[in-house]
Amino acid sequence: MLNISPTSIKEHIIDKEFTALVMLNKRSVSSVLLKIIYTVCIIGFFTLFLPWTQNIRSFGYVTTLNPDDKPQAVQSLIEGRIKTWFVREGDIVNAGDTIAIITESKEEYLDPQLLDNTQGQIVAKGASAEAYKQKIINLDDQLTALIQNKDAKLEQNEIKIRQSRLKIKTDSMELIAARIKEQNTFNQYVRTDTLYSKGIRSLTELEIKKLSYQEAQAKVVQLENKIDTERQEITNLIANRRAITSELNDKIAKTKSEQNSALSSQMDTEATVDKLTSEYNKYKTRSDNYVLRSPIDGIVTQVMETGIGEMIKAGEDILSIIPINYDLAVETYVRPRDMPLLRKGQKVRILFDGWPAIVFSGWPDNSYGTFGGKIFAIDNFISDNGRYRILIAPDPEEAPWPSEVRIGGGANTLILLNEVKIYYEIWRLLNGFPPDYYQDDKEKNLKPKAPIRRVEKLN
Repeated sequence: MLNISPTSIKEHIIDKEFTALVMLNKRSVSSVLLKIIYTVCIIGFFTLFLPWTQNIRSFGYVTTLNPDDKPQAVQSLIEGRIKTWFVREGDIVNAGDTIAIITESKEEYLDPQLLDNTQGQIVAKGASAEAYKQKIINLDDQLTALIQNKDAKLEQNEIKIRQSRLKIKTDSMELIAARIKEQNTFNQYVRTDTLYSKGIRSLTELEIKKLSYQEAQAKVVQLENKIDTERQEITNLIANRRAITSELNDKIAKTKSEQNSALSSQMDTEATVDKLTSEYNKYKTRSDNYVLRSPIDGIVTQVMETGIGEMIKAGEDILSIIPINYDLAVETYVRPRDMPLLRKGQKVRILFDGWPAIVFSGWPDNSYGTFGGKIFAIDNFISDNGRYRILIAPDPEEAPWPSEVRIGGGANTLILLNEVKIYYEIWRLLNGFPPDYYQDDKEKNLKPKAPIRRVEKLN
């Protein structure tokens, strides 16, 4: 009713007689509801000033800190055929226990005497190498003897040359004396011939002088021939020196060639021995791999190859073993923008899958069913999923993690950061700013070797 007229009829109308007016009066806000709204608003306003712990939420999986504590898959290094099983799923095994035995499947390894035959070849080739080595020693002795023989023969030849030269000197002096004697006998013959013509000397004396002269001439000729012979002998000895050198050099070169050939054969034989030894070691290692053993203490959880006589490939998983004792950890991933806020030893709250929990992310102390942890390691490189991986270890100051937690289970994590007011946290979330970075008092007192990178608040 617009009440346009100055004359009002409101007092003449009874509201209870009109259903619409009754319903309209019922829909009006009551004073109780207003009090409740005012109370909630006041409580909400004061709640904005309550403390709130900033956190980074992420999802990860339960894992282990040590690589040795993770589930181990047992593989065979060689191809083969399963002969015997010694374990079944659920069995507890110790490191070194026999799991299974396999037999050979390749044709080139089926010889049962393969190791013995290969060892025999190694022994034979080794003896051959020793024979070549002894031959090299003998040839070396022969080479030394040839060199010494060469020196001795050359020395003998030089001695003969010196002897011939001495003979030439001696014969030359005799030749000079013979020529003087020849001249004297000639002069005597001439004088005797003159005296004979005068009748002073007899014919016999003349013939004696003539004979003496002829003997002197013969002596001179004899000595000249002897000297020529000795000179020729020197020439022959000089030529013989070259022949001796050439002959013995040929023998020395031949001996060296045989020595090098023997050395080459020795090296080839030793290379063959090394090759056979390598093959023997491979055969021996292959035979040792016929027995599959457990690498760790653990429990057999899954057998992939089950049948007797079933073929397996090299490197193929045969079964898996879970360690009995292991140190649990949580592997989780955080966004790159949160990386500057993380550090080793930082507190973390963890919610394990299957474990009942009531969580107040801003009030971790009031949460129920969460467990404490500390950041153990932070990767320096980004993962394939575009986030950084961190490892969280149990916090020794908190309650131990449940024994029911198993490797591979899911885990929600709350990485605790700075403590702020709720209104500030709402403002930060509405603006999309990252959480605040803070340091413990212990860290503030330390003198860092390099400047600490901080994330400043954005106004």
